[in-house]
Amino acid sequence: MLKKNIFLISFVSWVLVITILSLFSFSGLDTGQVNIPYADKITHFIFYFVFALLGCLFLRERTRGKIKLSKAVGIILLLAIGYGIFIEVLQYAITTDRMAEIGDVLANSIGAFLGISLIKWYFSIERPLKWKI
Repeated sequence: MLKKNIFLISFVSWVLVITILSLFSFSGLDTGQVNIPYADKITHFIFYFVFALLGCLFLRERTRGKIKLSKAVGIILLLAIGYGIFIEVLQYAITTDRMAEIGDVLANSIGAFLGISLIKWYFSIERPLKWKI
């Protein structure tokens, strides 16, 4: 059963990780002397890059490849961007020390778009049967 639902479990787990880390307060943590410019934007990019990859593989697993690749990537891209905006709204509405930023939405969207691009490249014309299960 685990092998049969590996992308379902991975995708749902990843969404939970994004949600928890996006709404958790990090104000009391000591980050030491390490200061990486734009680290938060890089983190947003990576979160939604992986979101897009796992989301497409989850759809492939659930539909057994019956949904076309172009439709799957469109659904996941919209879902990723929508979810990123939703999380930013939640940060603004329910947290006291987290800030909603348009730059985060942009980093999320770029990460999702590049994740989708990787999926489209991998399941390209040269490997169309790999999309089918």
